[in-house]
Amino acid sequence: MSESNTSERPGTSYYERHIFFCLNERHSGEDSCAQHRAQEGFDRCKQQIKAAGLSGPCQVRVNKAGCLDRCAAGPVAVVYPEAVWYSYVDAHDIDEIVESHLKNGQVVQRLLVPSHIGR
Repeated sequence: MSESNTSERPGTSYYERHIFFCLNERHSGEDSCAQHRAQEGFDRCKQQIKAAGLSGPCQVRVNKAGCLDRCAAGPVAVVYPEAVWYSYVDAHDIDEIVESHLKNGQVVQRLLVPSHIGR
């Protein structure tokens, strides 16, 4: 992680990386991320980021999101500023995203959502 202070870099992000987890639940019977244990993925990521000492300014922020409109790949999460979209299955996948991407800046290729997959 960068050790620089964002206040020294005008116009830069408050966080080095920001990951959003879709936790949307549709009650209409349509598929949604919430039906695929998205909350568990969010909780695991938040726990791993805190345990690794990566939370806070100039580091990583883990956030809940409503529908990200990529339901067909669900559950999904997106990392900014890189705009990298992930689909995950279990705690191992989340741990790999945290260690590889959020901590070390290396995209986890095997978990990428293909660009053509949407709702």
